[in-house]
Amino acid sequence: VPSPSVSTSAASVLEGVCGRARSTYRTREEGEEQSWSAIMAGEEINEDYPVEIHEYLSAFENSIGAVDEMLKTMMSVSRNELLQKLDPLEQAKVDLVSAYTLNSMFWVYLATQGVNPKEHPVKQELERIRVYMNRVKEITDKKKAGKLDRGAASRFVKNALWEPKPKNASKVANKGKSKS
Repeated sequence: VPSPSVSTSAASVLEGVCGRARSTYRTREEGEEQSWSAIMAGEEINEDYPVEIHEYLSAFENSIGAVDEMLKTMMSVSRNELLQKLDPLEQAKVDLVSAYTLNSMFWVYLATQGVNPKEHPVKQELERIRVYMNRVKEITDKKKAGKLDRGAASRFVKNALWEPKPKNASKVANKGKSKS
């Protein structure tokens, strides 16, 4: 369970990564910097800018904006205040999702810097977090699974099984019919 200071420093790293990704776009030939938001708004699209990837860059900008908004929302509430409202299983889910998200963002950062993230220790960290996420999922699934009421189940089975009538009962029934 990361401490609040770790969460705050991790959030500042994430803000830095988002900020750098959004801050500038450098054209190849002219070397001049253009504002990322200006390019995304369509205010100035250089001819060196590949038009084919404009939709992808727009989607990327929207995703970065969504991450930024979620981060601001998460940082607006203190971690202790948030965790007090949750049960321990939910607290574990919040911590795991936060850790996985930060490590995933670091993975993306490494890829943008030309480092192969598959050869970096972040891959093992993501696997470790994924193992814990699966453990939490198993616990959640066990909680949701129905409990067996053995008494009720035995009554259902007992009443559902066919029981042959005793031979004496059928003879008694036949004797009563023949005399009448």
